[in-house]
Amino acid sequence: MTPALQVEGLGKIYGPGGAADVAGTGPDHGRVVSPSSGGVVAAWDVSFSVGAGEALGIIGESGSGKSTVLRCICGDETPTAGSIRLACVDGGGRDLTELGASARRALRIDRLAVVYQDPAEGLDLRLSAGGNVAERLTAAGWRNFGGIRSRAAELMRRTDVPLDRMDDPVKEFSGGMRQRVQLAKALANNPPVVLLDEPTTGLDASVAAAVLDLIRDLLDELGVAAVVVSHDFSVIELLTQRALVMQHGRVVEAGLTDQLLEDPQHPYSQRLVGAARG
Repeated sequence: MTPALQVEGLGKIYGPGGAADVAGTGPDHGRVVSPSSGGVVAAWDVSFSVGAGEALGIIGESGSGKSTVLRCICGDETPTAGSIRLACVDGGGRDLTELGASARRALRIDRLAVVYQDPAEGLDLRLSAGGNVAERLTAAGWRNFGGIRSRAAELMRRTDVPLDRMDDPVKEFSGGMRQRVQLAKALANNPPVVLLDEPTTGLDASVAAAVLDLIRDLLDELGVAAVVVSHDFSVIELLTQRALVMQHGRVVEAGLTDQLLEDPQHPYSQRLVGAARG
């Protein structure tokens, strides 16, 4: 069975240099800046697959490369190397990195959704909650006002946004409520793949816990393939079945989330687990 998302050998270098300048970077050298060119090897040789109904976690501290990987998958960044394939695009045979910018943007309408750490990246704060969802639906071809309104209300209910606030501008919402609206917008057209980048960072602990519970329930209910990026192993533990640990742009350990938490092998993984366990 073709994975919903297949990533192979993904790499991203910022600045001068190319693959030849990867040497001298990574966990063994404790740096991401190439000693030969000064280019930043933000991520290199990252490979994984995610099936429908599965959630994969990518964990690491700031600068580990985890968010770079996610932004390359969704098209916010152009990879330096590697391939990205979705099962819903040509049966998984087409490498998305070969598509033009407009084609990549089209995928974001109904095949690949992103939930950003900062809701302002995924929402138009000038629009209402319902207007943000309607924007995604009309881009996918919805034209009936009643149908759009009904679908927006359904998504508000699913993401615990009060219906009496559906017509309020998102700029008036709290951070937690904005994140719920961003989830509603991301799920509007039932995308088979959802990417979540630090979805609760910056939220108060109680609000973050409620948003995480909501995300977990939605992932279980919808059966999508999900990639969850976080610096916090407790978030990865709650939401994912498998995980990758990244440090200095490289994957240093991969496995079942439970096994990584119970018996991490890499010293960096052990440190992250220790932090999560308090």
